[in-house]
Amino acid sequence: MKFSDLGLAVPILRALHSEGYHTPTAIQVKAIPIILTGRDVLGIAQTGTGKTAAFALPVIHRLSTDRRQAPRKGCRILVLTPTRELASQVARSFRVYGQHLGITVSVVYGGVGRAAQTQALARGLDVLVATPGRLIDHIAERNITLAGTEVLVLDEADQMLDLGFLPPIRRILSELAPKRQSLFFSATMPPEIGRLANDLLRDPARIAAAPAATLVVSVTHRVIHTESHQKRTLLVQLFANPQISRALVFTRTKRGADRIARHLQTAGIRVAAIHGNKSQSQREHALAAFRAARIRALVATDIAARGIDIAQVTHVVNYELPDVPEHYVHRIGRTARAGATGTAISLCDANERDQLHDIERLIRQSIPAEDRRSSASRLDNRPAHLHSVGQDTRGAAIHPGDDHKSSARARRQRSSRHGHRHNKSNGGSASSRSGRSWAGASGGAAARERVRTP
Repeated sequence: MKFSDLGLAVPILRALHSEGYHTPTAIQVKAIPIILTGRDVLGIAQTGTGKTAAFALPVIHRLSTDRRQAPRKGCRILVLTPTRELASQVARSFRVYGQHLGITVSVVYGGVGRAAQTQALARGLDVLVATPGRLIDHIAERNITLAGTEVLVLDEADQMLDLGFLPPIRRILSELAPKRQSLFFSATMPPEIGRLANDLLRDPARIAAAPAATLVVSVTHRVIHTESHQKRTLLVQLFANPQISRALVFTRTKRGADRIARHLQTAGIRVAAIHGNKSQSQREHALAAFRAARIRALVATDIAARGIDIAQVTHVVNYELPDVPEHYVHRIGRTARAGATGTAISLCDANERDQLHDIERLIRQSIPAEDRRSSASRLDNRPAHLHSVGQDTRGAAIHPGDDHKSSARARRQRSSRHGHRHNKSNGGSASSRSGRSWAGASGGAAARERVRTP
């Protein structure tokens, strides 16, 4: 199948052709015809398989066939994303795909001044891509009204409907007209979040190009069991491999990211760090340097797990395993994009065995492991093999995909405990109504998707 078979407007096909895109991906083939009918959609697809184009192309087609004026202080299409970087990337995609249609696209996020955003909103927009916190600020200041919005898109819907984001999302939904089309897309969809999504959608078509949390086969996974105090030394040793030419290194905390970046720099590795405490210009500079290969490693919190689409990321290193297993899927999705190959290496200490266990359950596979612990440590800790998909922590037999109640409960507890902290790490503006710092209310410059198919 080609894009020309999907019923898209000719100007959109011209834009795709000029960008070298000819063959749609599985999620695009399934989603685009249904979205064109006006139906609500809940879409699940692996990272790096063109989810942005799956909703952007039919939405732009809608604008091309109904060229009404965008409402003043409003927008026809609203796309909500959890991070600055993803907001900027999605807006760039809309501009590229709609380049021959003259559609107006703007981004609203925290970390930058509001004056230019307010001016853009005053004129009215065809497409507004926003993070929730700053959008709520503009709503409170009456810079925007959403009553005329025709389509709502939640990108990375699982995170947008998680505990930290749900209050601002509900606040925004209350401003929208009930009669609208809603499109929710993500690579992962925990059952409880899926049920909530169904509650917010109207008779949605559930579209899955692959089961939720499915990893692309072109990623090679590897876990190294080690002691916590040996991780920094081991990380430097990994970079002795010249094949690690462009690596994302993930940590749980902002301070941890800075410490690891300093350690790598001392070892002679060109590196930068990105997290919620960095200014907008610092984040943009770090991403630009990583994209241009001026640095070899980018150390990041989970702010970079969604929305960073940089070609030729050869490796993802989990210096610390995530507390929420779904985050592993999004981290790993930064490599092996658009059919490329990549490697994921996870450093696992004794306190992270449960996280590894939950990750293997979620992805329905055991990750090949090697043991670099000292002999004394091996005697003091539980054997690593007890934490594979084949056995639980007591050695009892289990099967991939089992709904292990204690594991699921632990996931929910960790998600609840770390949800707000993770969201705040993304930076953003504070809601003037509640005084809390809303997650992801920020933005940044990121390149458009560099893929053979968008």
